[in-house]
Amino acid sequence: MTNISVRRHRRRLALCLLATTAPAEIGTAFAQTPAVEDEGGQIVVTGTRPIAESEAAALEIQKNSDSLVTVAASDSVGRLPDQNIAQAASRLPGISVERDQGQARYINLRGSPKTWTTLSFDGINVVSPEGRDARFDSIPSAIAGQIIVSKAVTPDMPGETVAGNVNVITRSAFDYGGFHMAGKAGTGVAELGDRREYEAAGVLSDRFKVGAGEIGVLLSGSYYERNMVTDNFENDYERVSQDQRPGNATRFWVAEAENKLYRLTRKNWSVSGRIDWKPDADNSISLRSVYTIFTDDEARDNYRFDLDDRQSDLSSSSAACPTTVNRTPATTGYADVCIGNTPQKGTIYGIDIRQRSTLRAYRQSVFTNSIAGDHAFGDGWKLSWVGNYTQSRDDRSVVGEASWDSPSTRTLRPTVGYDFSDPNLSRLTLYRTLQLSGPTRYQAGAAVTAIDSFTKPLSSFTVLDAVDTTKAYTGKLVVSRETGFLGGDATFKAGFQYDRRTKIADEKNIVLNTASQFATIGIPTDYNRFSLDQAFLGQIPMGYTFRYFDINKMRAASQAAQANYAFTPVTDNNYNVREQVFAGFLMGTVKYDWGSVIGGARVEHIRNRGIAVATVGSATGPVAAEAEQTLFFPSLHLNYDVDDSKKLRLSFNTGAARADYDQLRPNVVVSDTNQTISGGNPSVKPERAYGVDGYFEWYLRPQGYLMIGAFYKRIEDVLYRQTRTFGSDALNSDGIDRSSYAYTGITNGGNGRIFGMEAAAQLQLEPWTESLGLPGWMGGFGVSANLTLNDSKVTKPAIGAIPARKVRLPGTSDLVYNIGGYYEKYGLSLRLQYQRRSAWLDGIADDLTDGGDTYWAADDELDFSARIAINRNFEIYFDASNLLNQPGRRYSDPASLLTATGIPTRAGSAQTMEWERFGRRYTGGVRFNF
Repeated sequence: MTNISVRRHRRRLALCLLATTAPAEIGTAFAQTPAVEDEGGQIVVTGTRPIAESEAAALEIQKNSDSLVTVAASDSVGRLPDQNIAQAASRLPGISVERDQGQARYINLRGSPKTWTTLSFDGINVVSPEGRDARFDSIPSAIAGQIIVSKAVTPDMPGETVAGNVNVITRSAFDYGGFHMAGKAGTGVAELGDRREYEAAGVLSDRFKVGAGEIGVLLSGSYYERNMVTDNFENDYERVSQDQRPGNATRFWVAEAENKLYRLTRKNWSVSGRIDWKPDADNSISLRSVYTIFTDDEARDNYRFDLDDRQSDLSSSSAACPTTVNRTPATTGYADVCIGNTPQKGTIYGIDIRQRSTLRAYRQSVFTNSIAGDHAFGDGWKLSWVGNYTQSRDDRSVVGEASWDSPSTRTLRPTVGYDFSDPNLSRLTLYRTLQLSGPTRYQAGAAVTAIDSFTKPLSSFTVLDAVDTTKAYTGKLVVSRETGFLGGDATFKAGFQYDRRTKIADEKNIVLNTASQFATIGIPTDYNRFSLDQAFLGQIPMGYTFRYFDINKMRAASQAAQANYAFTPVTDNNYNVREQVFAGFLMGTVKYDWGSVIGGARVEHIRNRGIAVATVGSATGPVAAEAEQTLFFPSLHLNYDVDDSKKLRLSFNTGAARADYDQLRPNVVVSDTNQTISGGNPSVKPERAYGVDGYFEWYLRPQGYLMIGAFYKRIEDVLYRQTRTFGSDALNSDGIDRSSYAYTGITNGGNGRIFGMEAAAQLQLEPWTESLGLPGWMGGFGVSANLTLNDSKVTKPAIGAIPARKVRLPGTSDLVYNIGGYYEKYGLSLRLQYQRRSAWLDGIADDLTDGGDTYWAADDELDFSARIAINRNFEIYFDASNLLNQPGRRYSDPASLLTATGIPTRAGSAQTMEWERFGRRYTGGVRFNF
């Protein structure tokens, strides 16, 4: 549902939402009266049961929508540990999330890639700080009155909405009857590392009679802080060119094993304000402002074991050899089956430790401001307009990163015994390295537990200042007319929208790598003088102990570096990209006794301009590029009322997902030495999607919901990041033909499709307790569940020796479901919710160099919430998150590539690349509502 259609229902729903569109953090479960009453076929909530009432309010909006939407009303946003919009929306049908450090970050709608989901505030699309990957963890749920997820787009929505749009409807003073004040304060603990959490939020609003109508003013703010540590290991697999012994085709070796050990503090702030003026029943003007900030202060101790450091020592012989264990080999042992090593178990002698101590200070912000108006005139005419300015900033700065590397002398390096046979554990055992007779023969000495007892001199120190700023301007004007048409009540709309977005990436750094530079900034070159004598805060068995770096000493070194040395621009990563979209649409809605029909089309003319610095050979200079295109987006929606409680929805819709801004930048880096070209592609085409949907909805009375539906999308010109032959003479110069160089960048591939089905149910026992002869207390039980099944296939074009093959769309899980039960009565509110999504594709490989396509393993989440009402104004709450404490596991699987090249595969070929665990979290506090 668009912002305009939401506004159409808002006046009628004001009473319904009076008690339920309080802030996400409020709500009251006090009283024992029924949750809903049926007045004239409309649901009217009574303010006594937050879960049931918010579901009823959401279903009312959903039922009256002219297109396919799913809705979360504000109180249901706050009933579980839903700190951000991604987590809140993830409980709705057809929605799954991708997580970072255990927090929901990106949204996948019905199995589609995250780039196909757009974010909007009050109907205006907002560019995420990261670009077109709409990032939802930086947006607190506290600012939302409703979350409306549109799955079948209409012509008045931007064409870049392919899978759907997540529209955050901000709260208004007119959502409440008069003066309103509410808030929360709480604290909690993260089980892993015994770290603390803090949260607070508040909202204040009132309505004032003035000489010309009424003015509503609302102010709100929120704060959330999460301190945490993580358990982590990562393994980077590769195919080793020197490994030519029998069976090598299916062998992939770990080139680098590492642990990334985080100490994190993440914070979310939000401040929002809104002024609404309604001079009369036909006119309204609104001024809205939302400012959200997400910070991620990350201290990362990264121990990397460079197992392939002496790969060239390995013989390239293809002859068979004995595979008995040899503990005094003539090689380091890497990828050497002739000494008994396998990809899963073995020993490697005298390897390099490449340690990184990194202090990051990420900061992402969105500052969006809108002024909007709605005006009704005589004879059915209406005018709606909006102007918006949004600034998004992505600060990727690194306070400081110190690199420590083992010396070249092999006996000063560790020997490492490895065991990667358990997909949930990377076992490393460290030993001293002893030299035997001869310059290349070594053996393992005494076992070592403390890794920092090995010599690792400081090799470099880096400070990074990197900020991406996106400024967006939007103007939208819609004229509508209500009239009779073909025997029905019609509303015809014509609209124009202009969007201008400019993204500037500005990156510069300081890199120090000499002893004199280290002395100037006063940083120790011995890691033990730069670190703390503090025990490991996590729980994962690593096989060694280590020392955390001292954050205060890192900050001091960074300040000294900036005081003594100047930043140097990182020109390859800097660009200025501008996008302009001129859009117009025509749309008609005709309502009959049996339902409604919506049809229309949208036309968008897109102009792109990019400025950057390109490096060709030894020459560096500015480069600019421009591109433009016109896209046409027709759509048709049919809503058939089987009866007063049942709806059948059919739709046809189109969309186009454009490449991200950094992928459109015009700069390239050409290496004549390596015969490679990398960079952006300003002329890449958007992905086009053509979809059909069919859904049946049953709105049970007095409360409940059943739904089943199916969807299909055809996809053309799928976007891939790919390495291919450049195939153009555009970069030829000085007599050098670069057309045959290997080009890496975004490009269009083949076509494909995604289809699936959804089902959902929301039921409460209360209306049936009497007829079933059940005691009254059982009426508090309720259940909600939803299920999504997906199947996707797209053609990945042939590249090199790898023929064209069918792959899944990234981000697509075959199965996603949520099931939750609750009890809500007598001032008590309890809810338990389980979520699961099956494994999904993360990255598509061009070849077998790195072990194949990458996937994330299935994700399981179990959360619990409890509310106890003290009275109508105060309640105590408790939330428990991530109760299953399942790890996040990313793995590579070469099976698809091996099959495509005719190589037989074996069962269990998946190899863990990344493993993280974050621990359970518990929070509690008090809420108030006046």
